[in-house]
Parts: sequence; structure tokens; C-alpha cells
Amino acid sequence: MVFRLISLLLLVTAGAAQAQDRRPSHCIAVANSAPGLEYVQLASFSDPIADEYTVRIRYLDHAMFLIGTQSGLTAVTDYSGYLGQGDFTPDVATMNNAHGTHWTSYPDPDIKHVLQGWPDAEGNAAVHYLDLGDMLVRNVTTDNRRGSGSAGENGNSIFIFEVGGLCIGHMGHLHHEPSAAQYAAMGRLDVTMVAVDGGMTLDQPSVVRVMQRLKSSIIIPMHWFGRLTLEQFIARMEQDFAIQRTGESQIDVSLRNLPSRPTVVVLEPRPISAQDLGAE
Repeated sequence: MVFRLISLLLLVTAGAAQAQDRRPSHCIAVANSAPGLEYVQLASFSDPIADEYTVRIRYLDHAMFLIGTQSGLTAVTDYSGYLGQGDFTPDVATMNNAHGTHWTSYPDPDIKHVLQGWPDAEGNAAVHYLDLGDMLVRNVTTDNRRGSGSAGENGNSIFIFEVGGLCIGHMGHLHHEPSAAQYAAMGRLDVTMVAVDGGMTLDQPSVVRVMQRLKSSIIIPMHWFGRLTLEQFIARMEQDFAIQRTGESQIDVSLRNLPSRPTVVVLEPRPISAQDLGAE
């Protein structure tokens, strides 16, 4: 517990020695009046991205999302080893071990950065701060329930991707409402992917409270197992949040105009195909 609180404090305050080696987190920095977000649907992940401040988010399956930048840098969340068809290797893969659908023991050896979200063999909590220039990837740990995965305390990581001026948070296999310190370590999240199954992860009323606390401009439900579960979550959200059913598997998000209301954007999971990669 002490180690976790120290880790969170370091992420929030970032000492002078660290500041020399790391660019500061704009998610944690005091928020100015942000220009906002704009999103559109596109047919192919290989289509050109509009500009350096645009981020492409593709829902692949279960809790896996593909995040891409204009420069071609890509990250996959809760990587389980199978992304779909076609020759594609992301630069970054994050993993949580609550279930086999969130990680793999045999990640593609060509992935340059594989980030484990649970404690190491010595029991040390995962601490990641990966600066790739166009993308900064960091994590905030939360606890798993005992019996879910191989780790209880610090067994889950909320991975945060700072890219294109945006703060994108993947809540992982969230089992409890974050503490004040954990909220502070996350900072502002413009886009949040959150599990809404209501049983194997955090119950739906608690998920709604977390989303109300975060006030993200875009909320993407994941880990919903079936339409009934998804619709139950949407029914709980629609009083305070706008609902957008894109019918698509991906969106482009850029720093443009914030929605007038925080919006739940429903994406349809679809693994990568050869057509997505521009193959003939």
C-alpha cells in the first residue's frame, strides 16, 4: 500500500530529477481552456490521418483497442495476442492479467514495448512512463479482487496515452472506484474506455459514478459481453450523457471542439483485416 501511494505521488508531483528526463504530463497539469474534441468515422485504419493532432481509435475486441498517430506510431490495449488478419505489429502493447483475454504469455517478439500491468515476480507494482515522442504511455495501478488473475493489490493498471494533445485512458479490468490519489494520478481524461459488464469488473452504478467524476468528453464502453449488458449501461448513462451509436469500429479524435455534453460513443468491435492495412 505504501509503495502504491508513493508511486502515485511521484506521478503527480514528478521531482526535479525526473523532470530532467521526462516531459511533463499535460493530463496532470492544471487544465487551461481546452479547444476540445472532434470525431468522425473512417472506413480503413490505413487511411491518412488528418494532422499531427488527430488520433485514431479502433475497437478490436473485448478490451482491445488500437490507438494510432499520424506518424504511424501504434499501441494496443489489453493485448491478448490476436489482432486479426494481415501483417501488423504495434509499437506498444499493454496487458492486464485478470483473464486470458487481456494478456498473453507469448507476445509477438517484434513488438518493441510490452507493458505488463500487474506486479512483477518480486511483488513490485507496475510503474510505466514510456516516452516515445509522439506518445507518452504511463499507468496508474488499482487493485483486483482476490481470485481474479494472479494479483490482488495493484493487480490492474489504468493505462493512459498522452498523444496529440489528448489524454486517453483505458481503465483495464477495474474492480473498484479509484481513490482520490488515483484520480489525481490519472489527471484529465478526454477519452475513456471502460468495462461495463457489471459483474466481472466494477458494478454498473459504480462505473457511472466514476464516469461522472472523470467528466471525459468521450466514453467508449468495452467488455460488455452482450447487447443486453451494453443497453443496461447506456440506460444508466443517457440521463447525463449524450449517446452516439456510430455503427463503426473506429473514430478519429482531434483537439477541436468539445461536445456540448460528455458523450458515450458506442463502437462495434472488429479485428484488423488485410483491407484495413491497405492490402489489395
